[in-house]
Formats: sequence, structure tokens, C-alpha cells
Amino acid sequence: MIKNIVFDMGGVLIRFDQKFFIERLGISGEDAALLTREVFRSIEWCQMDRGTLEEEEAFARIRRRLPAHLYDAAEKLIQMWDRPILPIPGMEELVACLKENGYRIFLLSNASRRQPEYWARVPVARYFEDTLVSSFYQVVKPMPEIYRLAFEKFGIDPAESLFIDDLPVNCEAAVFCGMDAIVFQGDAQALAEALRAKGIRV
Repeated sequence: MIKNIVFDMGGVLIRFDQKFFIERLGISGEDAALLTREVFRSIEWCQMDRGTLEEEEAFARIRRRLPAHLYDAAEKLIQMWDRPILPIPGMEELVACLKENGYRIFLLSNASRRQPEYWARVPVARYFEDTLVSSFYQVVKPMPEIYRLAFEKFGIDPAESLFIDDLPVNCEAAVFCGMDAIVFQGDAQALAEALRAKGIRV
């Protein structure tokens, strides 16, 4: 029986849309492609998630690969992509319903050390009992170690837990570690139906 629901954050609870973040800075075309490649698809971004690189140093390294007119945009994408926070429609209501029905709610996210700063501004955060953010442990999804750390930190049995993430590789890793999992496709109502199909009250 499922007693614990573990959520990913970006792409599940809040919008993490690289194209949108760049476009709202008024940037398009070749400049947008360059920012996508050198910021969001960079080794530095992955190092921030792992906790081996701070935002300031990441920006210092990334700017060396950019023309000067993109410095400001790159810094905003690194330091301020979360302003404003954009919740995924319907997810707060879904999480609130799960909480009301007695499920324990947790967060397992790949994110930099800035995460607690903006997590406090995410409306759905108040329903979460505990969080595990990759950068504070220097281990990232889909490494099995991060799921096992979560089981220990949250005090949960994987056989009684379900994981929700927008990336199939992260869900497969959760299954490998003994949890059930659902790949989130961006639709809160479809997720609710998938949960019900597993016997979860929502």
C-alpha cells in the first residue's frame, strides 16, 4: 500500500521551461540558441545541481564563452530564472488533496544550493513534510544513491512509496531502487487519474 508520495520539482510542481525563460528576456534566434547551449546545457549547470559549483563561479565561467551583449541575460538565467515562480496548473490542488487524504508528501529534486530561497516562494511547498535537494548531498538523480538517501532521510519504505518526475530516466531509477513511479506528462488531471489507477485516494 502506498503511504508516501515523493515529487520532483521543476517540470512537475513549477514550470522549468528554458525556451520560455530566454524568450521573456526578449532574446531569440541565434542568441537564444547560444544561451540554451552555454547556460542550460552546460557542464556548469550540472555542477550547480551536484553542489560542486556555486552560481557566481558558474556565471564567471559561462560568460567567457559568450559575447558581451549576452552577459546580463546569462546572469539572469542563472540567478533569477525563478522570478516569478510559475506553478504548474492544478498541482497545488492535487498535492493538497493527497495531504488531506493522509499521504506523506516529500520533495526529491536536482537543484542548486539556491533552492531553499525560491522553494519558500512556491505555494505548494507548505504541504511538504521534508525535502532532499541534490546539491546539498553532491549526488544527483538518476544515481541510485540519491533515492536511498531519500529513503533514509524521510524515514520511508520504498515499497510503500511512489515517485513522480517528468523525466523517464529518473522514474526508472526510482523503480530500480524499489519505488513505484509515474512519469508526469504536464497534465495534473491525467496525473490524478494515474494515481487513482494505482489505488491512491485523490
